[in-house]
Amino acid sequence: MPSMRLLPPLLVAPAVLLAAAGAHAQASPSRGLLLYTTHCVECHTSQMHWRDRRQARDWETLKAWVRHWQGDARLQWNEDDVEAVARHLNETVYRFPRQQAAQ
Repeated sequence: MPSMRLLPPLLVAPAVLLAAAGAHAQASPSRGLLLYTTHCVECHTSQMHWRDRRQARDWETLKAWVRHWQGDARLQWNEDDVEAVARHLNETVYRFPRQQAAQ
């Protein structure tokens, strides 16, 4: 069996690049997910978001409810935190269209 040193660099390089890409393919959890799982899932099960009488009806009301409940829980999140949690919920549950100007 030939040694790796004898293989032409053009054959070895793609394999190395693929291995490196695979190591980075697993994205780290988003800030919104981390905030939500740390502070919200204690009271908000996934059923909360799927119920018929859910309060969030669009992107703006979703952000407003995240802002409301973080205040109620006295989490002192800044607007970036509110946006991150709302984005996480929107990407995983609600799928509301977002206004480009608000981003």
